[in-house]
Amino acid sequence: MFASLSNPRQAYAQVSTEALVEGADPHQLILMLFDGALMSVSTAAHQIEMGDIAGKGHSISKAIDIIGNGLKVSLDLDAGGDLAQRLFALYDYMNMRLLHANSTNDRAALSEVGQLLGELKSAWQEIRQKLQQGAPL
Repeated sequence: MFASLSNPRQAYAQVSTEALVEGADPHQLILMLFDGALMSVSTAAHQIEMGDIAGKGHSISKAIDIIGNGLKVSLDLDAGGDLAQRLFALYDYMNMRLLHANSTNDRAALSEVGQLLGELKSAWQEIRQKLQQGAPL
């Protein structure tokens, strides 16, 4: 259950994250995925700067996983229509750019993906606020 008892800070962070996920509504979960992907992209850029190639690879792999197995699979392609299809393609594009960044240490590609994720997160936050206020979308 607590695999990293030797690292209490990491164990606390894991328990804290699990508690947040359990209490989150679907919109919060998507925002958490955006935060995780943004953090991984930012960390990878820093790791390129520091020459930490293994760390960069791990961080980019984590971002790819969050985008491909979190954000992308959360799309309802039937109900979401054209918007869902476009987001699906955008997530594929982001993952392609991340693969490129990983193989070439291209910080500009990481920056591009970070900007796209940030814009999508902002839009998602606006949608969530409007829903909470009962405003039409």
